[in-house]
Amino acid sequence: MNIERRPRVGHIAFLNCLPIYWGLVRSGALLDVDLHRAPPDELGNRLVAGDLDLGPISLVEYLRHADDLLLIPDIAVAADGPVLSVNLVSKTPLADLPASPKIALTSSSRTGVLLGRMILEQRYGRTPEYATSGTDMDSALADADAAVLIGDEALRAYHEPRGNHVLDLAAEWRDWTGLPMVFAVWAVRRDYAESHPGLVKDVHVAFCDSVRRCREEIDDVVASAARWEPFEPEALAEYFNRLQFTLSERHLAGLREFATRAAGYTEVVPLPKDGPEFFPAGEGMIAGEGQE
Repeated sequence: MNIERRPRVGHIAFLNCLPIYWGLVRSGALLDVDLHRAPPDELGNRLVAGDLDLGPISLVEYLRHADDLLLIPDIAVAADGPVLSVNLVSKTPLADLPASPKIALTSSSRTGVLLGRMILEQRYGRTPEYATSGTDMDSALADADAAVLIGDEALRAYHEPRGNHVLDLAAEWRDWTGLPMVFAVWAVRRDYAESHPGLVKDVHVAFCDSVRRCREEIDDVVASAARWEPFEPEALAEYFNRLQFTLSERHLAGLREFATRAAGYTEVVPLPKDGPEFFPAGEGMIAGEGQE
């Protein structure tokens, strides 16, 4: 890319996006962007504030700010069934939780947190008392009956529950709705897309190529990650196999269903009937890659 300033692009600093980062490194696309790695909530805040031009954003934050953003086609962080890293961890089985349990909410992913609230309240009829906690399992459960854990800590709890009960919230969503759960989307600021459409298309291609490459080289991704992550290669392979990085029509149906069911919460703005609105990929792009 021949530009005066490289696009400021966000990247989720969680294990779940390592395959995408791997593909960007292998393709050399990192040389063409100014990459900023951070937790999901920080990336969303920076994109909304204009400190980033495009990148991943929690689905809840996208729904809150859809007027200022356009979705990037083809790419998301999603699961069509268990995801292993977005969990409700409880000291007792879910059926034994009191009517008004104390639930600890971590602050690292607003979508995962809201999903946990919706499942507890709408599916299981609980009226929880919520409190924000630290992100590790021990501190989250110290003064609570259960906790919504996100990301690497949730994955650790899945493999080492230490006597606790782990409920996979993406699997619950699939059982509840019959649809995939979309946790994060890639979006571009509307003003940036209007002034730099060519750069946005270049970044879109780079990320789609990265997803393709990580699928083709997943054994190498697992072997590399196992050298520094506290998980066995078999556990990493299972996790990366569960994750989906596409945004097919089926995933969009899940996104719309989440927006509909979450519309009663003050932080979520309902989508317009014809929404969401996409950045136009243009001819020759790969919109719909991975659709089912």
